[in-house]
Amino acid sequence: MSLTAAMESSCELDLVYITERIIAVSYPSVAEEQSYSSNLREVAHMLKSKHGNNYVLFNLSERRRDVNKLHPKVLDFGWPDMHTPALEKICSICKAMDTWLNAAPHNVVVLHNKGNRGRLGVVVAAYMHYSNISASADQALDRFAMKRFYEDKVVPVGQPSQKRYIHYFSGLLSGSIKMNNKPLFLHHVIMHGIPNFESKGGCRPFLKIYQAMQPVYTSGIYNVQGDSQTGICITIEPGLLLKGDILLKCYHKKFRSPTRDVIFRVQFHTCAVHDLDVVFGKEDLDEAFRDDRFPEYGKVEFVFSYGPEKIQGMEHLENGPSVSVDYNTSDPLIRWDSYENFNIQREDSAEGAWAEPSLPSKHLEKG
Repeated sequence: MSLTAAMESSCELDLVYITERIIAVSYPSVAEEQSYSSNLREVAHMLKSKHGNNYVLFNLSERRRDVNKLHPKVLDFGWPDMHTPALEKICSICKAMDTWLNAAPHNVVVLHNKGNRGRLGVVVAAYMHYSNISASADQALDRFAMKRFYEDKVVPVGQPSQKRYIHYFSGLLSGSIKMNNKPLFLHHVIMHGIPNFESKGGCRPFLKIYQAMQPVYTSGIYNVQGDSQTGICITIEPGLLLKGDILLKCYHKKFRSPTRDVIFRVQFHTCAVHDLDVVFGKEDLDEAFRDDRFPEYGKVEFVFSYGPEKIQGMEHLENGPSVSVDYNTSDPLIRWDSYENFNIQREDSAEGAWAEPSLPSKHLEKG
């Protein structure tokens, strides 16, 4: 039994030479800390014996001291699992990979990921497009290998926002997407179709909006009965100025229970938004795209303008009397920001990356 086979069987480690010079090392998020740590050491030993000091490890997950200690060169580019990184970060990763690979013919890149393989997919697909711009014909085989890895290993497990950002990146590289530099103000988020998150139908949604992963807005909690409405409109007045990488997360606050579920999540970059009315179908929404509780015909519409002033003629969007809104957002469950502890340096910690120190343990989040 080879070393690689032994490692793979011990904690579902996936070690793949995508090309001769790009290696992916991936562990499931549920890998036990003990076996993960020993696997890290074995992988480091294998890489050093095969590639000496000619490799750079690109860490796409949370920072860990042991990862940094085990390898001669580590670049930390991590971002939260199941999400897409900032557009600027994708660019930085591709530049760093290209610089290292072009510096010497023996240099190799190792992509390290603990969690969903979608992170690997973003980097591999982005670098495939990036190298296409600068590459010679003899790299066509490598691009084919990257494409095959992406389609076989990543597409089945990836999220729609990850695909969207790969599309942005390739479009900006090729010039097919023109940059929008105008500031956008978000006024309305409209859910067409009501997800069924309660036993009697309906849901209690609230929104959190992040810019560059920093929370910039939290809505009230809307209470929508399943059969009383065909849609729901969350209005932000005055309009919220958004620029750059945006993450909008819609939660359901469970009835009489201190927990919240993710209804949908969507990430976009304002540089690629050219219409003041943007619609995301179910297939475009992270988490919701494979959740039966979100209606098949459901979609989410964003209404923007170029200024904060209330948009005239939108009275028809107002919710009916059956929708009530609770503006008590001091509840820690509503205020809790899932991302603030993402990159606290970890010493082989088995605790989830999203651990929340100030939140009572009874407050739980699913997804």
